[in-house]
Amino acid sequence: MDEPIVETRGLGKRYGRFDALQGLDLDVRRGEVFAFLGPNGAGKTTTIRMLMGLLQPSSGTARILGLDCFGDRAEVKRAVGYLPDDPIFYDFLRGRELIQFVGEMHGLTRREIRQRSSPLIERFDLKDALEEYAVNYSRGMKKKLGMICALLHDPTLLILDEPTSGLDPLASRLLHELIRERAREGRSVFFSTHLLDQAEKLCDRVGILFKGRKVADGALEQLRADLAEGGSLEVVFFAVTSASVPAEGPDPGRARA
Repeated sequence: MDEPIVETRGLGKRYGRFDALQGLDLDVRRGEVFAFLGPNGAGKTTTIRMLMGLLQPSSGTARILGLDCFGDRAEVKRAVGYLPDDPIFYDFLRGRELIQFVGEMHGLTRREIRQRSSPLIERFDLKDALEEYAVNYSRGMKKKLGMICALLHDPTLLILDEPTSGLDPLASRLLHELIRERAREGRSVFFSTHLLDQAEKLCDRVGILFKGRKVADGALEQLRADLAEGGSLEVVFFAVTSASVPAEGPDPGRARA
């Protein structure tokens, strides 16, 4: 098989005595849609920030296209389109100016920027808002603008953190269509979400985190067969996260008292 697009080995992040992520091993391959699941605080966004070179790992390695995600982070960003959960834009730039700024940062000419952005602007129905300052956009509009910027340089890999949060149903469906299109073109998509039905519709493989540790990873059909007797991804999710909670026992301190 092809070498993984994304590869982590023993990846961990510690803050003081708190382990936000421990010993994460993951592979994402070309043309694959990988859903990264877990409850709040499980370590999903921490993982994504290390993949994007925004955080330095405390242990282990993270690589994209064979490049070290922290040491080679500038090169990694050339190959990746990234949409954070809460996009933040410069106060003094309008929507159109931000698209141009991002395109030029990727070495595109103004003509190339117009050619690539125009169909995306139409699809996301953002044309009428382009002359407004992006800081004044609603959360859903910021997500749309951020997605346009993420796709502008035609990246090999998309990394999306809760991409449909704040989007209306029509925009969510459009995003699903774009994810499927990228996979058909041989591109890879790595996305985190709390929406299990969304992941079930879109993904080829799933990774599930719980309290900073990976508790499941594999093809969706295989996980269903192994962990949910052919049931839904929701059944798989609750099976592995519930199994990861230690059973309550007597309080040792109370027993000694």
